[in-house]
Amino acid sequence: AGSQIQGTAGIPRRSKRRKSVAIVYEPGQGDGAEPQRPRWEPRDWREQLERIREMRRSRDAPVDEMGVQKCYDSSAPPQVKRYQVLLALMLSSQTKDQVTSAAMLRLRQRGLTVDSVLQMDDETLGQIIYPVGFWRNKVKYIKQTTAILKQKYGGDIPSTVEELVQLPGVGPKMAHLAMHIAWDSVAGIAVDTHVHRISNRLKWVKKETKHPEETRVALEDWLPRDLWKEINWLLVGFGQQTCLPVNPRCSQCLNQDICPAAKKL
Repeated sequence: AGSQIQGTAGIPRRSKRRKSVAIVYEPGQGDGAEPQRPRWEPRDWREQLERIREMRRSRDAPVDEMGVQKCYDSSAPPQVKRYQVLLALMLSSQTKDQVTSAAMLRLRQRGLTVDSVLQMDDETLGQIIYPVGFWRNKVKYIKQTTAILKQKYGGDIPSTVEELVQLPGVGPKMAHLAMHIAWDSVAGIAVDTHVHRISNRLKWVKKETKHPEETRVALEDWLPRDLWKEINWLLVGFGQQTCLPVNPRCSQCLNQDICPAAKKL
């Protein structure tokens, strides 16, 4: 590659002996080639998923009524909506949906935009968002991120996961949800503590994972891409109502007979 064609003069004489060329087969082609192994997928996962859909049919979990997708002003300009989505995600970390929703409502009553937040002093912002989890840190992250959005993105939010996770206080789960909700783009699976816990209980990961980011990689390896957006919403609500962190309600779960964790709990 990159060689140039030259005239015959000056070209050294080539050996007339032909070099043998190794033939490389695609998997599953050619004599003796190993057949392609089927991709790993969890046992009973399709039935488990269908039953979770059934349990989530009423859409009455906290995430349905007060989740981030309900926290922004739907009548605001698109750029403002996207900013409000990102802010709601930042507030939601280690915070119940009810608390995040209330904080967002208080912020929106003051006209929640990039400029209004930049003009607000830290003490006022802290009073408005309290009692969200780690509110002091979030005041700092919100002010830093908002300043970056103003300077670098013209007041909008980035449209890639790679840029979103560079913002102070924005992790991978938030970035993927921001892509889903703000940009209507599926770049990956948003994995929070509920998705992480339930994926391990159902054995939807090949081997046990310790952190949500490991779970995301493991799920994306086998779960069909057309389910990536739905899976967060399904499992978060399921985790809030049935598959609780402590004392899960296995007796009320339609998956009781095919859940690997049900017998142990």
